[in-house]
Amino acid sequence: MKKLFHPLLELIATAAENELAAIIQHLKEENRILRDKLPKRVSLTDEERQRLVKTGTPLGSAIKEIITIVHHRTFQRWVAATKGGSSQKKTGRPKKSEEIRELVIKIANETGWGATRICGELKKLGCGVICRTTVQNILREHNLEPAPKRGPGSWKDFIDRHKDTLCACDFFTKKVWTAHGLIEMYLLVFIHIGSRRIWVSRGTASPDSEWVAQQARNMSMAFEEEGISPTHLIHDRDTKFTKQFDDIFKSDGLEMIKIPYKSPNLNAHCERVVRSIKNEALDYFIVFGEDHLNHIVSEYLTYYNELRPHQGVENVPLTGTVPEQQTASIDPDEIVCREWLGGVLKHYERKAA
Repeated sequence: MKKLFHPLLELIATAAENELAAIIQHLKEENRILRDKLPKRVSLTDEERQRLVKTGTPLGSAIKEIITIVHHRTFQRWVAATKGGSSQKKTGRPKKSEEIRELVIKIANETGWGATRICGELKKLGCGVICRTTVQNILREHNLEPAPKRGPGSWKDFIDRHKDTLCACDFFTKKVWTAHGLIEMYLLVFIHIGSRRIWVSRGTASPDSEWVAQQARNMSMAFEEEGISPTHLIHDRDTKFTKQFDDIFKSDGLEMIKIPYKSPNLNAHCERVVRSIKNEALDYFIVFGEDHLNHIVSEYLTYYNELRPHQGVENVPLTGTVPEQQTASIDPDEIVCREWLGGVLKHYERKAA
């Protein structure tokens, strides 16, 4: 028959008194070492507390020398609570109602105000006088900073507030094989940040001031045709952005925002669009000639603006054309795949009825 006792229990049962004391001393030392490796505070369930009280109470005052998982006074409070009493009277204010707590979080999330300002707002709403420390504790419980936002905010905050009136532009390049060898072609991309729509110029090997100015005129007409009325245009300090380029947009009422040197993150929308054009289209091709380059970019432009889902606008195409009724069941045979650029770009749609 298999032994039912743990070897440790069997050892204790057969040990002499002096051996038993040595075993207990060793176990106490092990417990201290293990306890030092744990967090300062160990959370216990009610069932675990009851188990400790059940095994520790018969030891009487000796438990004070043994217990290490909590302080001896804490253990005494557990014992008193088990007997239906309390060794310490609870103090402090009662916890605020759940409605008040939800209101504090709502105001903090919507405004970014600090604890003091929220206290005043609650008083104005007739919620009574609420301590600033109480509001701070509620905010910290929900991982919110009790201090208010300082200063004008981040660049992202500025973009989010003004995205419908903001456009941005940037140059990018692609090496192209021609009859004269490998040359670098320049293209200029514009993005309306609010709608995420993009426009890309035709490529050129000579982006001189006249060519750049013509792109500004073309873009000015495109804004009018699309019904877009930006008030600011973001671009870097590349010398290809000439004074004439800026003046054309200024004549339409746009203000130029020139980002600092070596700060591409301040024109992140354009940088991300350029990366998408390259990663999703241009990088798949060895480009032969200007017309080949313009064809690839034009095809991608149509795909990007009309068919490709965009995470920045709730993961739908920029046209907003998605079925009003969504279903979890669909027949794969009803779905067809349309391809562009030799299968590099793919779009799925239902078969026409």
